[in-house]
Amino acid sequence: MRKYRILIIEDDLDLARILADFLELKGGYEVETAPDGLEGLKMLKKSRFDLVITDITMPYVSGIGILTVLKRDHPETPVIAITGYGEEVESLAEEKNADAVLSKPLDHEKMLKLLKEMLTKKGGAYAS
Repeated sequence: MRKYRILIIEDDLDLARILADFLELKGGYEVETAPDGLEGLKMLKKSRFDLVITDITMPYVSGIGILTVLKRDHPETPVIAITGYGEEVESLAEEKNADAVLSKPLDHEKMLKLLKEMLTKKGGAYAS
């Protein structure tokens, strides 16, 4: 059975690695990371992912920029936006069609449950 592929775009490299390790070990996902929005966009152009987790506030290209491009080019790909900056930033992510917005510090178990729900939504519509 094919593993779901997840891209984490996060400029806090420690957080990105901890989250990637958790999702690989506990969820059995194939996870790649990008250290900023620009690198994330490059990875999204080269490869398809079943789900994207993006920080909202990052250098070069923000998570809002990622959401805009991803929802335009691959509207079927679910996106979880994460932020430590509160309700105003969360509202902007929701306005740009984030499928979910989570606040930092992240509850990894809650995120894992959310990922499973999103990836099995509509009978596996996100699987490719």
